Amino acid sequence: MEKKAFPWGRTFLIGFGFLGISILWPIFNQWVPLILQAGNPEFTQRLLAEGKELPKLAGFALAPSLAMFIMTWDNIINIFVQPWVGARSDRTWNRFGRRKGWILLGLPIALVGFISIPLAQSVLAVAVFILITNFGMALFRSPVIAWLGDLFKPEERSKANGVINLMGGVGGVLAYVGGGAIFNAFGRSGPFFAGAIALAVAMVVVILFVKEHKEQQSTADPNESVKGLIPNLKEIFSNKDRSGLFILLAIFCWFTGFNAVETGLSSFAVFELGIKPGTASIVASIANLSFIAFAIPSGFLAGKFGRRKTIIYGLLGLIPVFLLSNLLVSTVVTLIIALVLVGFFWAWVNVNSLPLVYDHGGEQRIGAFTGLYYFASQTAAVLGPTLGGLLVENIGYSYRVLFLFGAFFLFLALLAMFKVKDRAHEEKMRQQAASGA
Repeated sequence: MEKKAFPWGRTFLIGFGFLGISILWPIFNQWVPLILQAGNPEFTQRLLAEGKELPKLAGFALAPSLAMFIMTWDNIINIFVQPWVGARSDRTWNRFGRRKGWILLGLPIALVGFISIPLAQSVLAVAVFILITNFGMALFRSPVIAWLGDLFKPEERSKANGVINLMGGVGGVLAYVGGGAIFNAFGRSGPFFAGAIALAVAMVVVILFVKEHKEQQSTADPNESVKGLIPNLKEIFSNKDRSGLFILLAIFCWFTGFNAVETGLSSFAVFELGIKPGTASIVASIANLSFIAFAIPSGFLAGKFGRRKTIIYGLLGLIPVFLLSNLLVSTVVTLIIALVLVGFFWAWVNVNSLPLVYDHGGEQRIGAFTGLYYFASQTAAVLGPTLGGLLVENIGYSYRVLFLFGAFFLFLALLAMFKVKDRAHEEKMRQQAASGA
């Protein structure tokens, strides 16, 4: 029987959804912490004492712990909303399709909140607009990502996720480089307005051109009650095969460490290394460029070695990079070198994590398991930056400590991954052995 060619065109179209999401969040993570903390006397005194230039950015002078906690609000919302939305979208079918209605619902809400953030004149106002943005994004992020499970066979998912993450990496580069240049030209509102336009255009592309399979309308019983977060978690814990539990635990651990570093990166560059805010945003794009370069190859690597082993190799690369960054990163050049290595190894981990989760769930519950994936990652994204902010505040207001924090949780993730089975790869090896026999 002739082997069907991989659907590259459809994959890149679906990738536009992730590209749009990946434009918005880097802008959010890069500029909101700076807006919240700019003017804090602790950072001002340190920069002046070291003879470095103060950032030309108006802000609210919040402490790192409070600023980093505010940055986790989207993740707190996602913990409760995304698992329910993912499971609910499994049983949605209307004239828009299975997942598109959720995009049409959440996108306008997210756009209104996002463009309002830089216009806020008080901490209360910026907090309200952040919450609006976060709620809107939570309504459609899981359904967009669930297309990976809907529209690709299990053996195609790592390759497809490589393409989708490549598109996300492109979005990140556009956000960091374009956002930095637009900030330099137009001030703090510029990146937010440009990001909102880019997100809207990307989502229009997927709404118009991504075709959902009509036969999926009957893959789930619409009369069956939608299981919430707790019942789905109970199933994972009660399963005799603990691989599903350990992959979620590993995801929680590596996102705890990675998100703390990612969220604190702009503050580290601006308040500790003395890099100008616009330049810091452009430098941050280096990790995304490196990620882009290896997103698709990491999917092919998983096809050869298995998703589990590829993730383990990525963690074994990231841990020493974080440890050495704590010791050696002190200039723009050393920061760039570190970010190249981070993006390289992070691709091995991130591209293969969601397909590995799907391997331990049913094909009829793709949205539900997408929700569980986001429950683990978003819980981590609350804990990581919050604990990281407290650590920074209690260890001399130095963001450098986040590299050690990140390495510790990546090591815990590595331990959890040793308990995970790679079902898809094992089955593939069995089939190859049988055909060879």
